[in-house]
Amino acid sequence: MIGTTLARYLSMRFFNTIMMVFLTICGTVYVVDFVEMLRRASNHPGVTPLFVAFLSFLRTPSVAEQVLPFCVLFGTMTAFIDLTRRLELIVARAAGVSVWQFLLPPVGIALFIGIASIAVLNPVSAQMKQRADLIEDRLFGHNGQSQGDTSLWVRQTSIDGQAFLHGDESSDGGTKLIGVNGYLYDPKGTFDLKVKAREGQLIDGVWRLKNVLVTAPGQDAMRVGTFLVASNVTPEHLAETFLAPESIPFWALPRARQETDAAGLDSTGFSLQYQTLLARPLLLIAMVLIAAAFSLRFFRFGGIGRMVGGGLIAGFVLYLLTKMVADLGSSGLLSVSVAAWSPAIVGSMLGCLALLQREDG
Repeated sequence: MIGTTLARYLSMRFFNTIMMVFLTICGTVYVVDFVEMLRRASNHPGVTPLFVAFLSFLRTPSVAEQVLPFCVLFGTMTAFIDLTRRLELIVARAAGVSVWQFLLPPVGIALFIGIASIAVLNPVSAQMKQRADLIEDRLFGHNGQSQGDTSLWVRQTSIDGQAFLHGDESSDGGTKLIGVNGYLYDPKGTFDLKVKAREGQLIDGVWRLKNVLVTAPGQDAMRVGTFLVASNVTPEHLAETFLAPESIPFWALPRARQETDAAGLDSTGFSLQYQTLLARPLLLIAMVLIAAAFSLRFFRFGGIGRMVGGGLIAGFVLYLLTKMVADLGSSGLLSVSVAAWSPAIVGSMLGCLALLQREDG
């Protein structure tokens, strides 16, 4: 088995290289985002470069989470190349250390980084992203863009049955709706009423609709001044619907999912984000295995440029697969567990298969 001294040495080499790549990419992201935010804020008098620099600082950690798999991939390949050029891996192989033995340190480092990113980096980046989104909303409009479409769908389940409400415009975190259309069902699931109101507001467990046209099956339409729709949706639930799942810390995702389900709202995004974060350590391990499959043959076969390019392409394909499967999961075409875990599992299996084919073990 690989010795303790060698394992500690390799672990520090891989950790330092991955962190160097991570900090370099984060610095680049920060500079690019700072320049872009300066351009966007140029038409807003009173916004100083120092304030824009602070806003870019709040936005950078969330982007860093997205590029973390690539940092592990680049860092692992760089470490393997450096160890090969220094002939250290050749000496280890000559001493009888197999590829699976000196893969243990980078795999352990990837596992450590994955767990640390879930427990520490994600909560910090989520809180910073929430604050950045609030600042962008105040400066540039909703989500940093123009106001645009502020319509909102609300699906709820209360003591009176299910109700589907749609507002052409929403404000105050979704508690005020303009141009409301509602479809009400009794507790047995039978369609009961259709309501069309000029405006509506969520207060004390009910939606208070004003200037309402009520239509029931088989009856003439009737206009009323005020119509109340019972609701178990709270302002906090509606506020969370305006937050991207990436803006909610890992430790708060189970609570947000449970409360959203209890309110009858769609919690798929929260469930998918939670499972994706749980699968992150395995995804980072997959990146290590892919990097090893494309970098451990340098000292025997040469072709560094071609092999590095192949590794980068393989990692990029795996990242795209992760995003594509996540989109399928968020749309309901795949289960949340399959969408979150399948890319990491498939990537790990392919990395192991490539190593089995190319190495003697």
